[in-house]
Amino acid sequence: DSLSKVAKAAKIAERMVNLNTFDDIAQDFKYFEDASDEFRGQEGTLLPLWKFQYEKTKKLAVTAISWNPKYKDLFAVGYGSYDFMKQGHGMLLVYTLKNPSFPEYSFSSESGIMCLDFHSDHPHLLAVGFYDGNVAIYNLKKASSQPSYKSNAKSGKHTEPVWQVKWQKDDMDNNSNFFSVSSDGRIVSWTLVKNELVHMDVIKLSADGTTMQGPEGLQLQMLGSGTSFDFHKKIDYLFLVGTEEGKIYKCSKSYSSQFLDVFEAHHMAVDSVSWNPFHLKVFISCSSDWTVKIWDHTIKTPMFVYDLSTAVGDVAWSPYSSTVFAAVTIDGQAHVFDLNINKLEPLCTQLVVTRKKNKTTHIQFNPVYPIILVGDERGLITCLKLSPNLRKKPK
Repeated sequence: DSLSKVAKAAKIAERMVNLNTFDDIAQDFKYFEDASDEFRGQEGTLLPLWKFQYEKTKKLAVTAISWNPKYKDLFAVGYGSYDFMKQGHGMLLVYTLKNPSFPEYSFSSESGIMCLDFHSDHPHLLAVGFYDGNVAIYNLKKASSQPSYKSNAKSGKHTEPVWQVKWQKDDMDNNSNFFSVSSDGRIVSWTLVKNELVHMDVIKLSADGTTMQGPEGLQLQMLGSGTSFDFHKKIDYLFLVGTEEGKIYKCSKSYSSQFLDVFEAHHMAVDSVSWNPFHLKVFISCSSDWTVKIWDHTIKTPMFVYDLSTAVGDVAWSPYSSTVFAAVTIDGQAHVFDLNINKLEPLCTQLVVTRKKNKTTHIQFNPVYPIILVGDERGLITCLKLSPNLRKKPK
């Protein structure tokens, strides 16, 4: 108990030291507005603020970023590796903007972390997906280095890496539940029942029309590989799944064998797909085929196509305007678009990481502050502030 008293005092002292060290950045975060925006016409800039780096994650890539829905300065970062040959351990760090020098929580895992998601109603619960096909729930209220709940081979874990996890609303019996998607072609719903994770397969993705000749002339159905998915904000049963083959499937939770629709979206794997938070028919997708595409889910062809001339790792809608989105490409650049102002070109394209052989992997907007986080392959998180031209609200 005496240790916890010291820990609290030490934490406050550490915060005060950080307050002094990073005072100029904190002032910029709060008050700096790029005045030169007035003379740039429509274009904007990204101002680098804090950098979050941790000794143990230098050799790992940032594979996931998730902002906490309740504490707006708190975010979780997953670390692993996208390289099939270099699979090892993973890390889960939870940082606050109040202390850039050291994470609030850190967890180590045997397998690389590939995705994570904070629960919107229980902000202390964090769902995590691993490279080895397991999923887990970390409870930040509990002082344990291990996840509170984890799947295993018996409880129906995936056989391939889990590329995305997403919490759903609690079910009828108030049990927490989340969905996961994996390269093994299964989309699985996990429910927390009596301290155990119970799984249910929602959909098996089949790669349309591709059958393999098996032994003795058997026709084997090829499985599609899910790489990303997103649930509709209002229509509860509706969700999208992006696959390694470049297709995007529109699916329903109620039909396990049928797709509602298929979009021939990309020529390579769909790295990210997400619904627009304001416009309920619109979604965005990005891929290693160099493109970002914007779709209306009732139309088979994209409304906008942007070629960013190198593979796109991630794309995100902004929380403040339906027309603003940002993408990161593997050449280390961040691109910010506003369709309301320019439907053809980005308002800002800026290098975020400078070292050669370093790729940017993920991008996330903060839900309330005008900042974005960008993660890269060297375990570094960079926080950037959007200049006024990049955050105009639509009239």
